[in-house]
Amino acid sequence: MIYLDNAATTYPKPQSVQNAVAEAFRRYGANPGRAGHSMAMAASEEIYRCRSAAADFFHAPGPECVAFTLNCTHAVNYVLKGLLKPGDHVVISCLEHNAVVRPLYALAANNGVTFTEAYVFPGDNDSTVNAFRQALQENTKLIMCTHASNVWGIRLPVERIAALGHQYGIQTAVDCAQSAGVLPINMEESGIDYLCAAGHKGLYGPMGTGLLVTGHGSELNTIIEGGTGTESIMPEQPSGMPEHFESGTQNMPGIAGLRAGIEFVRRRGPEKIHQHETALLRELYSDLSGMERIQLYTPIPDAEYFAPVLSFNIEGMPSETVGRELSSFGVAVRAGLHCAPAAHRYMGTLDSGAVRVCPSAFTTMADIKGLTHALRKILMKNYSGKH
Repeated sequence: MIYLDNAATTYPKPQSVQNAVAEAFRRYGANPGRAGHSMAMAASEEIYRCRSAAADFFHAPGPECVAFTLNCTHAVNYVLKGLLKPGDHVVISCLEHNAVVRPLYALAANNGVTFTEAYVFPGDNDSTVNAFRQALQENTKLIMCTHASNVWGIRLPVERIAALGHQYGIQTAVDCAQSAGVLPINMEESGIDYLCAAGHKGLYGPMGTGLLVTGHGSELNTIIEGGTGTESIMPEQPSGMPEHFESGTQNMPGIAGLRAGIEFVRRRGPEKIHQHETALLRELYSDLSGMERIQLYTPIPDAEYFAPVLSFNIEGMPSETVGRELSSFGVAVRAGLHCAPAAHRYMGTLDSGAVRVCPSAFTTMADIKGLTHALRKILMKNYSGKH
């Protein structure tokens, strides 16, 4: 299989990640933080190693700022539902995933929270920042935006957006599902207050892992309470990080794998991974632009303004049909709306969806050429002799 669905979940996982998960089942079978015996202590130490690796990777204030979640969506919900109160206003971008939009719709319906979409201008960061500025209101409590569109790869200037928020005393949360492990993220320098990340994408960890990284965790109300292994005599949820958000038994094997994934990315270098993936998509873009009936929606990917994600369509064919036909050639892509109708509305593809391609650190140029070969076969089969 030529696997190009890495924007959903990276595959394959590095051998070190697979080994770490298997090792966790062998060595860390006890509940971390729930007992004083050697196996429970060893599990706690492994979780702390992952916490430290994540804090160091994102330049967070310290390991205690890293809370483990089920996924990025889980982390986003912690921020939105933990921070916002009736009457609050939020500014988001026009490219948001349903992980952001749906919680806000629920808060709007049930809590009177309002939100405004700021228009994004690809390649024009000044205009994008100005759009966010114009969307601010007196009751704006939070700016929440994606770092990079999971459909179009369009990259937002989150550092400047965070600076804008701080200028007005407004906190900023960033959905880094598509960027963590690929684009540079420095919480110390950027001023991002809440970083939400998926463990199973660019960090190469297992599915069922995610991160909420923040030095402001105690400012959020909890949406889940329960056993943390600490301060058990108290009926209230502990207010300190990371226990504030980590009720119940943690995904020990997943966290061990996530630690190995973060270390894999660090060894490879996020910049090198980004360069590799962008080079592959630039080659793909050049191939696609020379094919009749292929519809491209963005400029050729530029590392400064795009994450390595590229979506396209074949004129006259539903995106899901293209996806199925590519699958018959052994090529795995994602077609449809990608859980981000706002991004499709932005580009005028809400009715058709799009075919999305996302490489990984393991993708080769031969894989890209295999995709273009399959597309030529599909075009010949469906459009040979048609004008």
